[in-house]
Amino acid sequence: MRVVYSADHLRHEPRHELADGEALGIYEVPERAETIHRALRGDGGFAFEEPTAYGTDPITAVHDPAMLAYLEDAWRDWRELGQTADEIFPDTFSLPALRAGMGPGRAPRSPRARAGMWCFDTATPMVEGTYGAARSAVDVALTAVDRVLEGEDAVYALCRPPGHHAARAMFGGYCFFNNAAIAAEHLTRRTGEPVAILDVDYHHGNGTQQIFYARGDVLYVSLHGDPDRAYPYFSGFVEETGAGAGEGANLNLPLRAGCSNEEYLTNLDRGLEAIDAFGGSALIVSLGIDTYGRDPICDLALTIEAYHEAGKRVAALGRRTAVLQEGGYFVPHLGQNVRNWLLGLEGRAMDLALLDE
Repeated sequence: MRVVYSADHLRHEPRHELADGEALGIYEVPERAETIHRALRGDGGFAFEEPTAYGTDPITAVHDPAMLAYLEDAWRDWRELGQTADEIFPDTFSLPALRAGMGPGRAPRSPRARAGMWCFDTATPMVEGTYGAARSAVDVALTAVDRVLEGEDAVYALCRPPGHHAARAMFGGYCFFNNAAIAAEHLTRRTGEPVAILDVDYHHGNGTQQIFYARGDVLYVSLHGDPDRAYPYFSGFVEETGAGAGEGANLNLPLRAGCSNEEYLTNLDRGLEAIDAFGGSALIVSLGIDTYGRDPICDLALTIEAYHEAGKRVAALGRRTAVLQEGGYFVPHLGQNVRNWLLGLEGRAMDLALLDE
């Protein structure tokens, strides 16, 4: 299997996130991607390549061009403001209620204020290398899609930063550009076919859902922690099924706390049945491994066996598949969990030998 990887992700190395009133060490660290990279290199059965540069047009096909412009200039503007902090966090958010009944207003000039126009949480700091890393992650995803369109059965895109929380005009949840949504749009434009996105990250992909919610040519299926208890809290409910032309093209499968392998795979089968009934020949997978029972910020009970079996069941669809990395924060086992998911997708045997204790 081909793997698309770029070391550009190392340029995005924030140190903190803010949660429950505290500054914590951030969970979305460069070592996440590096441990996956090492695990796949050590396997010997994966072929690696660098991404192709695609420019900004695929990004603005799904994102507000003004958000792209903000991210491109954010660090320079921050420094020109005289800020010496090495991470940018918003401290004021442009919530709709702020100007209710007064119209939209105008964009503030202050770089400090502009962060709160686009970012929706306090877990997604920007650093000097963030924009370049996020652009490279998009290129990684698009290169994987094009390799699939050129004839590969499956390709893995080692995307970092992840993407599925980034909406059309909003970023957050460690995500800046929505790699999966950009990849899906690229697929539909190149093939003229509908496309399905399977999101198996623990956290609901609010951004992917929002971007395609009123479209019938992109099916979004998500297995995730129930938003009554799980980030991002405000989307991912079972009754969210799409709107207008997109009615019926959105399937949320919330999971209970402590969900076992068996329960998870039963829900996965429901999602795969919906994908099988949907048109098109290609599939985008947003692969999150934060469903793992030892993940520090999640509450399911999956083991490595579930990942290998999930890969097998996705392969049984018979669709050309681009797998894009999203979350997963128990770093000691992350590489081997991803590897075994991909081994299942390829029809190779599960391998537990290299799991670190």
